[in-house]
Formats: sequence, C-alpha cells, structure tokens
Amino acid sequence: MRIAVAGGTGTVGRHTVSAAREAGHDVVVLSRASGADVQSGDGLDVALAGADAVVDVTNLTSLSAKRARAFFENGTRNLLAAEQRAGVRHHVALSIVGIDDIDASYYAGKLAQERAVSTGDVPFTIARAAQFHEFAGQLLAGTPGPFAVIPRAPVRPVAAREVGAHLVQAAEAGPQGRIADLVGPRDEDLADLARRQIAFDGIRRRVLEVRLPGGYGRGLASGSLRGGPDAIVARIDFEDWLRSEDHRTG
Repeated sequence: MRIAVAGGTGTVGRHTVSAAREAGHDVVVLSRASGADVQSGDGLDVALAGADAVVDVTNLTSLSAKRARAFFENGTRNLLAAEQRAGVRHHVALSIVGIDDIDASYYAGKLAQERAVSTGDVPFTIARAAQFHEFAGQLLAGTPGPFAVIPRAPVRPVAAREVGAHLVQAAEAGPQGRIADLVGPRDEDLADLARRQIAFDGIRRRVLEVRLPGGYGRGLASGSLRGGPDAIVARIDFEDWLRSEDHRTG
C-alpha cells in the first residue's frame, strides 16, 4: 500500500511512519517541510497521487476551543478534498478516548474533526487512543521553573509507538467507521506520571496537581479519559516507556 501520513514528523506521526515502513508499505510524509501543507492545502494533490490511504495525526497545542475547531476542521476539509481528487479511498483519523461529553478546549477540536470525517465523502476509520505516555513530559516542558502545575486527570496512558502501529493496522484493514479504542495497560493519574518522570530523570521540581475550572476541567477529572471496558489494551506501561529509547530520544 501507499500510505500518506499527515503530521508524520510529530510524536505519533514518526512512529506511524516507522510502523508503516516496517510493514513494507510505501510511505509519504505530509508536512510543510516536504511541501505538503495540510492547513493551506498547498502540495496535497501532488503528494497524494497514487495513495491508497491517508492517516491524519496532525496536531496543535492550544486550549482554545475556537482555535482547535478551526485547525482540525480546516485540515480535515483540505485533506478530504485532495483525497477525493486523487482517488484515495480510505481516511484514518486519530482521536482521543472518552471525549464525547467534553466539547471544550482542545477536545472540542477533536470532536469537530470526527464530525467532519464522518460526514465527508471519503470512506473512513476513526481510531481513538488514550493520552500518550509522552503527554506528562510535554506538560512539564510547557511549565518551566521549580514548580510544574499539572491538571487533575485520571488516565490510562499508552505509548505513542503502539498508537502508530495501531493506526497502520487500521489503514491496512480498510474503512471501518469508528473502531475499538486503544488504551494503556494501567490506570494512572497524570500528576503522578509527572512526578515519576521527574524522579526518573533526576530533576528537582515539585508537581502541583490542580483541578481546572469549566467543562474542560470537569472532563479531565471525570475519569472518562481512561476509556471503557471494551477497549483494546496496549502492552507498554509507563515504567517500561521511561526506560525505553522513546523517552530518551524525546
């Protein structure tokens, strides 16, 4: 298969690209650096020529619901239009477990993306995954200084490497609509993950857990991000991930 990966240089994207190549697929990375800009649409027609499937793992860092919706709706619209022109017959979108009742902040954008994909004209698969093991470190990096403020969030984190492999399997299987969620092997708390990562890395910082206000904060604290009982359970837990090359190389 020829698989195009939108956002193929990011946290999940690089693992998706690696998993697809290891499975013997021809991979095209859609990124601004490669000349294919999902947000503007520039270069997509050329990049998608001959593609059998597109895996969309594009992302942005924002707590603005307006900005997140605009980003994901615009990118999805551009991808689906280019896929139709190129004859691509499968669009795979990565989303997040448990966000159905959290139509706020970043999650509002992911829900808007799911709606755009499911009402579009390209056959699709929506693959939801739990928050990544990498997420705690991203939050730590975003709050420099002696204190790290981490939101109250019961999660069941999964390694981005396993998410990438899961997305390639979804692309290989053909359009399936919404498929089973992918979650990690253990229930965790986001603040505790941050504390363990700091201790593992030998960094002296104090983690402060706070409950964020509004619908976004309530959703994070609700436990819904752990997913349901019917989810696929991944193998790599947080401690294994900390000791892995994935953590060492960022």
